[in-house]
Amino acid sequence: MPPLSFFAALFGFVGVALGAFGAHGLKGQFTPQAEAWWDTGTFYLLVHAVAALVIGLTGRKDEVLAGGWAMIIGSAIFSSTLYFLALGAPRWFGAITPVGGLALLAGWALVLVGVLRSA
Repeated sequence: MPPLSFFAALFGFVGVALGAFGAHGLKGQFTPQAEAWWDTGTFYLLVHAVAALVIGLTGRKDEVLAGGWAMIIGSAIFSSTLYFLALGAPRWFGAITPVGGLALLAGWALVLVGVLRSA
């Protein structure tokens, strides 16, 4: 199994587990803002896990593959900072979240470049 596919599948598993934990294990313990952070983190983690899995399974070795790795790194940073905020981390921790968002944008940009070059 290609390394990107492994991490994508792992992130998919973790995303489902954390989504369920937030919905059931932490039910009633979140403020509305914390619940929104948790849900957003889970959504982005799952969406990018699927995208990276598809990329990993294509066998590409160009910008598309680099984009998949950027998605893995970006979703790890983006989602984890939102989870930490939801669990009570200091608000300044949220300043790290956009770094993950930029990595996600870079990932999609790299995929776009790779697809355009293939056309």
